[in-house]
Amino acid sequence: MSITMRHLLNIIIVLCVGLNWGCTEGTQEREVDSHTILVSSLFPSSSSSCVISPKASNTKSSLHVVHRHGPCSPHSSGNVESTDQDDILRRDQERVNSIHSKLSKKLTDRVKPSQSTDLPAKDGSTIGSANYIVTIGIGTPKHDLSLIFDTGSDLTWIQCGPCAAGSCYLQKEPIFNPSSSSSYANVSCSSPVCASLTSAGIGRECLAPNCFYGIEYADNSSSVGFLGKEKFTLTNSVVFDGVNFGCGIDNHGHFHGVAGLLGLGRTKLSFPSQTATTYNNIFSYCLPSSASFTGHLTFGSVGISNSVKFTPISSTGFASFYGIDIVGISVGDKKLEIPLTVLSTPGGIIDSGTVITRLPPKAYEALRTAFKEKMSNYKATLGRPRLDTCYDFTGLATVTVPKISFLFNGGAVVDLGAVGVLYGYDISRVCLAFAGNSNDGDAAIFGNVQQKTMQVVYDGPGNRVGFAPNGCN
Repeated sequence: MSITMRHLLNIIIVLCVGLNWGCTEGTQEREVDSHTILVSSLFPSSSSSCVISPKASNTKSSLHVVHRHGPCSPHSSGNVESTDQDDILRRDQERVNSIHSKLSKKLTDRVKPSQSTDLPAKDGSTIGSANYIVTIGIGTPKHDLSLIFDTGSDLTWIQCGPCAAGSCYLQKEPIFNPSSSSSYANVSCSSPVCASLTSAGIGRECLAPNCFYGIEYADNSSSVGFLGKEKFTLTNSVVFDGVNFGCGIDNHGHFHGVAGLLGLGRTKLSFPSQTATTYNNIFSYCLPSSASFTGHLTFGSVGISNSVKFTPISSTGFASFYGIDIVGISVGDKKLEIPLTVLSTPGGIIDSGTVITRLPPKAYEALRTAFKEKMSNYKATLGRPRLDTCYDFTGLATVTVPKISFLFNGGAVVDLGAVGVLYGYDISRVCLAFAGNSNDGDAAIFGNVQQKTMQVVYDGPGNRVGFAPNGCN
C-alpha cells in the first residue's frame, strides 16, 4: 500500500471511530488481525460531560453502570486527572492475592463455626479498587444508594445508622436508617437464611431473636451488623419485597464513599439468586469503554445478544466464584504456543472486581512476547508496578494494536474490544493490560479491562457465561 493510500486510510479510520460514522466493517476487512484506535479513546474525556448508554435507559430491568472516577459518577469531582492509577493497581493486586488464597484454600480463618461469637469472619476477598457502581433504591420511602457491584461476593450490604462515633466511614448519600423505613425487618436466628451465611464464608452470630453477620476483607475493611429484609427498587416499575441483606452498624475500610456492595455471586444469598423467580438467575452487564460513558447491569434474559458465545462455568472449589477455562490465546492472526496444562492446571475465574487480567507466568510471557513483536514500531517506555510492557504515544492521534482473542472451553472464541488490550496512565505511558501470576498454580483471572464494551452474560440455569461484542449500545 502506498504512503498516500495508508495516510488516507488512517484519516478514514479516525473519522469512523471519532465521529461514529458506522464504517468500521470496511476497515476491519483490511486489518482483521489488529485494531486502529484513537489514542484519546483510552482515557476519559477532559470535559465533565457524560454519555449515557441507551441500553440501560430502554430496559426496565437495567441499572446504569458508572465508573467511580469519571464524570458519570455521583462520587466524582470531575477531576479524572487526579486518579491515582498506582493505588488502583495496588488494591487490585490485594484483591488478586485474596482470590488466590481462597482458591488455594490457604485461608485458615475463612469460615467461622456456625455459632461463633467471634465476629467478623475473615472472608479473604477484598473490595479492591471498586471501579464500577450502580444505584439502587432501598427501603420505604425509597433511599437511592450507590453500591459496588461484585461477581465475587454474595452478601449485599449497606451502612445503617444511626452510627456511633467511628463506626461508619464517610459516604456520599445520607446513611440509611432502618427505623425510618416501614418495610424493614430483622432476620431471626432460626431462619435458614441466617444459617446460609456460614456456607458463603461469612461470620454469623445469634443474639436471640436477631441474626448478625460479620465480614472482614483481606485489606482489613469490614462490615458487621444485622441481617435484615427490605424492599429493593431497581426502577420505578421493578420492586422486590423482602430481599435479605446486611444492615451494617460497624463498618470500616476503603469503600470510597459508596453506601455498600451488591453481591452478584453464586450462592443463595446473592441478589440474582434471591430474584430468581422473576429473572431466572440470569443477568448481564456491559462495562463502558471509559469513565466518560455509562454501561448497564441488566437482570433477566431481556436484551441478550443473538451473537453471544457461551462457555461452561467450571468448578473452582469456592462457591461464590464463576469459574471459566481458558484453553488458548491468540495475538493478531497467530495462536500462541502455550501447552494446555499451563492453562488447565490452575484453572480460572471471571471477576468484575479485578482490573487487570492475570495469567499463568508461561502464558503471560508468550502473550507479552507476541505483543511486543507486533508493537515494535512504537516507542517503548518504562513500565509501572505490575505492568511491564508500556509505550509512549505522545504526538500520535491513532495507534494500531494487535487483536487479542481468548479461546474458552466449549469452543467460544472471544475477541477483546480495542479498549480491552491497553491500560493508560497518560499518553506517555500506555501499557499492555495483562500481568503474570507469581506462581504456576495460581488461577487465571479474566478482569474488567478485558470485559469492557462486551455484553457479559451469566446464565445460572444453563451453568454458563457468555460474551458478545458491542454490549453497551
